[in-house]
Amino acid sequence: MSRDAIYTSEIHNNGFTFDDKVASVFADMINRSVPGYGQTLQMVELLAHQYAQQGSNLYDLGCSLGAATMALSRGASGKACSVIGVDNSSAMVERCQQLLKDEPVEIRCQDILETEIENGSVVVLNFVLQFVDSNERLNLLSRICRGLRPGGVLILSEKITFDDTDESLRQIALHEAFKRAQGYSDMEISRKRSALENVLVPETLNTHHARLQQAGFSLSHTWFQCFNFASMIAVK
Repeated sequence: MSRDAIYTSEIHNNGFTFDDKVASVFADMINRSVPGYGQTLQMVELLAHQYAQQGSNLYDLGCSLGAATMALSRGASGKACSVIGVDNSSAMVERCQQLLKDEPVEIRCQDILETEIENGSVVVLNFVLQFVDSNERLNLLSRICRGLRPGGVLILSEKITFDDTDESLRQIALHEAFKRAQGYSDMEISRKRSALENVLVPETLNTHHARLQQAGFSLSHTWFQCFNFASMIAVK
């Protein structure tokens, strides 16, 4: 696993993009940047085992290097499911296809806003919706809900914000302390924060749950939170 040192010597004036430089260090970047990331992957596998329906399709939307794709595949083992990973970054898809070339999964280079969800029982958006234009989020979730079988689920993990400004600042400080503990310098943290501004747009948990209901899901709940990162499950 290549170590993320992108922001030690560069300032990305054009904002954060999932280009080849990011793809080459992404596994290290996300593990060192997202508290609880490994736990979410373990639970994707568990939830897939619980909710994957025989002969259905499972989707990892915004699959990057395929970590959640493989968690879906392991969880649904023995149920004759098709596991499909989708990402619009050609750099990510190329590396993902190479990493998973011997695995029983399909990886597509496609915009998730154009992906048809059909015969689905489990869909994963693992720290992806936050990068989708805010005006497109409800439409995406509604299409996912329509493409799920009754009893199907969406697993949605996101960076979140808070209605209370002081709470938001506390959680940001804790997240930055986490990144320092993972070896990132203050300069790297600051540069990446600037690169992500207006690219990653977080929302409150209340906003997420209200939108999931509006999209057609019968219920949703937050099953995991660590600082300003959370994961939800929504059931059709």
